Amino acid sequence: MFVPKIPSMTVVDLAKSVAPEAEINVIGIRPGEKLHEVLISDDEARTTVELKDMYVVQPAEALWFGHEWEKEGSLLPDGFRYASNTNEEWLNIEEIKKIVAPIEEAYYKGTLA
Repeated sequence: MFVPKIPSMTVVDLAKSVAPEAEINVIGIRPGEKLHEVLISDDEARTTVELKDMYVVQPAEALWFGHEWEKEGSLLPDGFRYASNTNEEWLNIEEIKKIVAPIEEAYYKGTLA
């Protein structure tokens, strides 16, 4: 499994970037909701290799192929966990707007596929 290294953002910042004039009511967490997404768990990290722009989660057991990615990158330290709240790179509202703007434009032009 390939996990790209991407920045995190908050839902509130996403809402402010899409609808800056909207009123935001914080109601708290609801049953079943998660505050953060875990992309690589502590257990998966034991077989994961870090590359420049992504992580490669290798199979725990090399039944039908080996761990070839270890030659391309480095193994992760014990206790590593890649999650949205521990990510070192975060998008601010202006950065989110730059990503959302072309999508909004395509939507309003009717060219969003």
